[in-house]
Amino acid sequence: MTTLTVAIFAIVYLGMILGGLPFLQLDRTGVALLGAIAIVGLEILSPQQAALSVHLPTLLLLFSFMVISAQMRLGGFYAWVTERIAALPLSPPALLAAVIAVVAALSAVFSNDVVCLAVAPVLADACLRRRLDPVPFLLALACAANVGSAATLIGNPQNMLIGQKLELSFGGYFMEAIVPVALGLAAAWALIAWQARARWHAAPASAALQRLAAPARLDPWQTAKGLAVALALVATFLFTSWPREVAALIGAGLLLMSRRLHSHRMLGLVDWELLILFIGLFVVNHALERTGLTQQAIGGLARAGVPLSEPAPLFAASFVLSNVVSNVPATMLLLPAATRPFSGPLMALVTTFAGNLLIVGSIANIIVVDAARRAGIEIDWLRHLRIGLPVTAATLAIAAGWLVLVY
Repeated sequence: MTTLTVAIFAIVYLGMILGGLPFLQLDRTGVALLGAIAIVGLEILSPQQAALSVHLPTLLLLFSFMVISAQMRLGGFYAWVTERIAALPLSPPALLAAVIAVVAALSAVFSNDVVCLAVAPVLADACLRRRLDPVPFLLALACAANVGSAATLIGNPQNMLIGQKLELSFGGYFMEAIVPVALGLAAAWALIAWQARARWHAAPASAALQRLAAPARLDPWQTAKGLAVALALVATFLFTSWPREVAALIGAGLLLMSRRLHSHRMLGLVDWELLILFIGLFVVNHALERTGLTQQAIGGLARAGVPLSEPAPLFAASFVLSNVVSNVPATMLLLPAATRPFSGPLMALVTTFAGNLLIVGSIANIIVVDAARRAGIEIDWLRHLRIGLPVTAATLAIAAGWLVLVY
């Protein structure tokens, strides 16, 4: 059974690297689900063992914040905020700074992927109407969403997983992360503004490109409900010991009890594929752990002079794996090695900051690039790398320096 388990694990993570499997119409979610089905179907794990391998608190927290983000999106909040910022009488560098600050703050609470999905088309439309080149602003959106989401344990899926599995303090993590996040955002602004200098303005947009997004319609009541629940949850996480997943689930339930927004609209905006990806990887990883090979591999690396329990090897592994298999699978692979106080904050910062390097490094990048393409704005991998590489290098250097200072 060990050989079979290793083969399934290898195929699943090959799918994570390639984004699918050759000759099959499967994406990463499909590959993870198929791997879990194989684990159960071949009786490597019983259905009950597979179910118990899924870390339910993480899934509940992730689902709950997807519902809260759906409330904010349906209330028109993200689009309304973006239009208000874009209308400010600011110079291009100042406008870039405003976009980065607001997107980072939203991503820290409402998840970076959802923020990018809602903001990207509105931001592109606003830039074109102001005769500004939208590319620097869209790249800033992706970078700010990634970096800003690292500030909290609810900003992105991998941070939720790290926080729940390692039982990190919400306020304690925020105090450790806020300095490198703030410095990282400043570095991203400086690098993007420097590259865009003297090239802020675009050619006049065609009529076809001036209606990329419908004018924002803010629903004050629905937005107020979502903000109230989100702020109440943050306060709960900071000042009480109430389990985060339970509090968040209650908040999501309160929002689902609406007289105006039908539940099918709310649940239709939940990223079910991401939840299934988590479930599949939990099952596959647990099957490998039961063989004892995970601990043997960690021990072998330690004997070879690469102890993942130490900061430098864990830092390097988090960066490399995040860009090879993406940050959520990388986090799941490395969690068994997270045995020291610095392990959780290090992994949360590095796996998130590393997502800026390549377009495929994070879902937020892919969302922004796809939104730009639909608007007729081309952002290829090389154009993204011109920003992604220096931003990633700067933010990781800041994170490394801060972690050395703190620990």
